[in-house]
Amino acid sequence: MQRRPRRNRKSESVRNLVEETSLSVKDLIFPLFLIDGARQKIEVKSMPGIFRFSQDLMLKEIEECMKLGISSFDVFPAYPESLKNSTATESFNPETFYLKALREIKRQFPEVCLMSDVAMDPYSSDGHDGLVKNGKILNDETLEILGRMSLAQAEAGVDILGPSDMMDGRVGYIRNLLDENGFTETSIMSYTAKYASAFYGPFRDALDSAPKFGDKKTYQMNPANSQEALIEADLDFEEGADFLMVKPALSYLDIIKLLSDNFPLPIAAYNVSGEYSMVKAAAAQGWLDSDRAMLEILLSIKRSGAKIILSYFAKEFALLKS
Repeated sequence: MQRRPRRNRKSESVRNLVEETSLSVKDLIFPLFLIDGARQKIEVKSMPGIFRFSQDLMLKEIEECMKLGISSFDVFPAYPESLKNSTATESFNPETFYLKALREIKRQFPEVCLMSDVAMDPYSSDGHDGLVKNGKILNDETLEILGRMSLAQAEAGVDILGPSDMMDGRVGYIRNLLDENGFTETSIMSYTAKYASAFYGPFRDALDSAPKFGDKKTYQMNPANSQEALIEADLDFEEGADFLMVKPALSYLDIIKLLSDNFPLPIAAYNVSGEYSMVKAAAAQGWLDSDRAMLEILLSIKRSGAKIILSYFAKEFALLKS
C-alpha cells in the first residue's frame, strides 16, 4: 500500500501537526440571562449550570469569564409579565433594567464585545417576535418598534445588535436608522437563517417568553428548506448585515456550510439551549462524557464553516482549556 492514512494518526504530536480545524475561546460568544433586582443568581432548571443573574452578579460573572479568556457576551433580558405589553414599549425605556445593565457592563468593561437581542418577545404580552393584531404577526409595523429598540441599545453602548425576529427588511431598516443617528460603528449580526426549531424550549424557560398562542412558523424558517436560507442571506447581505447567523447549529450544519461557501461575511452559529440541555441530561445519566461531547459539538460547528459560535458551553470550554 502506497497510502496509509494511519501514519498521520500514529501519535498525538503527529495528529496535532495535521489537524485541519482548531477551536479557540476567541471563537465563542457566551449568552447570559439578565433579571431585575440584586444578589440574584437563579439556575435555569432545564439548563443545568446556566443561571439568570441580576446586574450586580452578572458583572462578577463577566469579570470571571474574562479571566478565562472570554471577551464576548450576548445578554438576554427576562422580564416579568407586569412590564410586558402588546407594543413592547419597555424595550426602549431608557430606565429599564436591561438598558441600564448594558450601560454598566460597558462602563466597567469597555474592552468586552457586547451583543444584544433585538426582538419583541421578551417584552411582548403576546410572546411573539413581532406586533400582533387580530391573531397575525404584522411585519412592517414591527420594524418601527425594532428600530426604536435597536437605537436604545446602540445608545447604551452595545457593539453588536442581534435582530432575532425574522421580520422581512429589518436589517436594512435598522442599519439606516443607526447610520442616520450617528451609530455607523454599531454592527449587526443578523439571525439570517433562524429555523422554527424544537430546540428552543429551555431558552424560553429562561426568559418566560413562550408565545401565548400559536407558533412562530409564519416568520421562522421551515426546517425542510435550505435554498430559502440563501434568499434570506442575500437580503441581509444587501441590507448591510456585518455577520450572518444560522440558528440552531447542530441540525443545520449544512446551512452553515452553505452560507460560508456563498457569502464573504463571517458566519455565526447559535449552539442553542436544547442542544446544550440534551448533552447535560444524557451526561447526568452517565450515557456520555459531557466534556468530550461538548468539544465534538463545538468542533463540528467550527468545521462546517462558522467563524463565531454562540454557546452555553463557552465558560466550560474556557475552564477546560485554562
